[in-house]
Amino acid sequence: MKFLIGEQNHVKRQLQKVWMYEEYGPKEVLKLEDFPIPCPQHDQLLVQVKAAALNPIDFKFRQRPVVPLDFPVVPGCDMAGIVVGKGDSVSRFDIGDEVYGNIQNFTTDKIKQLGTLAEFIVVEEELVARKPKNVSFEEAASLPVAFQTAIEGFKTAGFKKGQSVFIVGGAGGVGSLVIQLAKQFYGASFVTATTSTTKVEFVKSLGADKVVDYTKTRYEDIKEKYDLVYDTIGDSKNSYVVAKEEAPIIDITWPPSNPRAMHSNLTVCGEVFEKIEPYLENGKIKATIDPASPFHFYEVIEAFSYLETGRARGKVVISPFPSTHEDEFL
Repeated sequence: MKFLIGEQNHVKRQLQKVWMYEEYGPKEVLKLEDFPIPCPQHDQLLVQVKAAALNPIDFKFRQRPVVPLDFPVVPGCDMAGIVVGKGDSVSRFDIGDEVYGNIQNFTTDKIKQLGTLAEFIVVEEELVARKPKNVSFEEAASLPVAFQTAIEGFKTAGFKKGQSVFIVGGAGGVGSLVIQLAKQFYGASFVTATTSTTKVEFVKSLGADKVVDYTKTRYEDIKEKYDLVYDTIGDSKNSYVVAKEEAPIIDITWPPSNPRAMHSNLTVCGEVFEKIEPYLENGKIKATIDPASPFHFYEVIEAFSYLETGRARGKVVISPFPSTHEDEFL
């Protein structure tokens, strides 16, 4: 079943499997249910999801009313999949293309009711990019929100080639990409990152020039001062002490724990992925997926339970997805 707008009204009557919640609360409010397969609007793609990644924002939205939600809500921002339908004004993609991206534009008043923990989703074509051929669906799904967050922090700080950076939380989904971007994309002169004892070698493998084991070393004991402190865990009230005088401090949590720290707004678009595509293709920047991943689509509650411990190394990924309608689309 390959179609454009005007050929697909019957799809509205078809149902797919999704994870959804109808009230705020712990992970147990998530239920596996049926949900209508959406129809793409003029500027949208209909994508069969092959892999998705979980982000802390997904469970924060579920736990309490951070932004307005229309229940039921299917959580999820990051995905990679195959285009199976498109609106009539879509020009950059064709049916059969493999794409990835963050489908949620957080600059709008509401998040989409249908997130990425679904067999099929719709997304504006400007929000996604073609998946590099040498990157798996699981790897591609792990990248969007983390990459967009990491890059936005460097932009907000006005980071310049040759400067030094101190990264708090180097083993996480965002921190692991901040290290690689600092070394490979932004030309940092020296990169230091913090992590726990068991993850020191992993963080070194990402390209950090120096790794600080936060279980053994306090910020106050670090003699070097840095041109940028990039805090990915919300500890800027303490980590600021390693910044040079007047140096920018980025804190990706909201609100930042240090009044001096800057919080960068997330720009959601597919163009950012096109800029880093060469680095993904030549392997200079790699996706970092937690060793416990991927979790199967039917193990979403277990995946959230693991993510919410705060101990993940890289991204928590969901794959494979069910394909109950695959023969109808491809």
